[in-house]
Amino acid sequence: MRKYSNLDTKSSRAVRVEATTVLPTTAGPAAGPQNQEVNGPDLVAPPLKRVSASFLFWITVANFGASLALMVPLTYSLAVRVTQLAPGHEEVLGYVTGTAQLIYLVLSPLLGVWSDRLRSPFGRRTPFIVVGSLVGLVAVAFIAVAPNIFLVGVGWVVGLMGWATAGQGIQTILADKVPEEQRGRASALTGVTTQIAPVFGIGIAYAVVSSTLMIFVLPAIIGLVLILAFVIIKREGSSRAIVRNDTVGVKTLFSSYVFNPRKYPDFGWNWLGRFIFFMGLYFNTTFGTFFYAQRLHIPVIQVAGVVAAIGIIGVVAAAGGALLGGFLSDKLGRRKLFTLIGSLLFVAGACVEAFAHSLLPLIVGSVIMQLAIAAFSVVDQAIVFAVLPSRAEAGRYLAVVAFAQKIPSAIAPLIAPLIITIGAVGADKNYTALYLIGAVFALIGGLIIFTKVKSVR
Repeated sequence: MRKYSNLDTKSSRAVRVEATTVLPTTAGPAAGPQNQEVNGPDLVAPPLKRVSASFLFWITVANFGASLALMVPLTYSLAVRVTQLAPGHEEVLGYVTGTAQLIYLVLSPLLGVWSDRLRSPFGRRTPFIVVGSLVGLVAVAFIAVAPNIFLVGVGWVVGLMGWATAGQGIQTILADKVPEEQRGRASALTGVTTQIAPVFGIGIAYAVVSSTLMIFVLPAIIGLVLILAFVIIKREGSSRAIVRNDTVGVKTLFSSYVFNPRKYPDFGWNWLGRFIFFMGLYFNTTFGTFFYAQRLHIPVIQVAGVVAAIGIIGVVAAAGGALLGGFLSDKLGRRKLFTLIGSLLFVAGACVEAFAHSLLPLIVGSVIMQLAIAAFSVVDQAIVFAVLPSRAEAGRYLAVVAFAQKIPSAIAPLIAPLIITIGAVGADKNYTALYLIGAVFALIGGLIIFTKVKSVR
């Protein structure tokens, strides 16, 4: 396998701290100053070594569980609840999901800093994963019985906080433990489960569609069980021996929200490209349930069966895109090419869906988009791990990376209701414009990563 220019050939060693200088394991001679963090927090990252196939399997299982619990409300059950409590007001869904994303966005870096510094017999990440999952389960059960939209919104703020914290903890464990030569396949395996989890989740929800409570609770229970299996079988281990000489002050907390793009240009450009790509993605997914209902002329409550059927077909494409992208990028030593290919395929799929008014083209467009999203996401995640300014602070920097996905997930649902009303005729919304605008954003994002990130091939 070819070597990446920003890799340290001694990346398996622990990060050494001298005075107040942190040298991350991703630093190397060719990486330049972007991977040197001077005067940073006095933290030491654990050493990297190859992980076992068993570890990859169980962390993939856990990621599937977290994605299942998080994405079923976002892609189906919240739309059902909005229809029950505010029929005819589709825009409410955007406001509920967007508000929750904004609140999580503000708090996630603080959770990352806390996670980096947590010293417990259960590790740094495991307590956040377990507590987040339990909070998420309680919240979605509350949403199912909430009597009005306001309480649904409050419930989803808590629910998103719980499940997103659990999912972020799982991703941070990948950054903590997986070396560069395994990052493509690790991202591929977790990426596949992220893509297919909503499909299986909606299928599970549809099987209990007669019970609003079960639509919310059953996917969450399954997700919790899978997450607990990982943390019990593959224990993170105690973090009490990890060096931490600094204290968390106000300055540390505020600095956790930002980074210097001049100091870390590749991290900055990848962040921007990822941000723009996900803006396009969330334009095209937030109103998916209502989009299919309008184009197929069926009630919203019946969309679950259609979405599940389309999604099952797309599972093969998503798995193929993630596995081929992840494993081939490891083998060929090339990442950026696959993110560009993913962006171009996204444009093709979005254009097909934008002009689709029957089931067959909707299936074709959806399959192409599943392939595109999987290919882009898993390879770009490997790029993220390669350009982290400091692996010792993976929790903090992955929270900053999450901004590139969470900000769009908060903004897009707030902007999309305005776009779908442009030129709308009667009750029909302008989803064609929404999908085409999403395609443009995705293409720009892919081009930025391909042309601007220099230290990764």
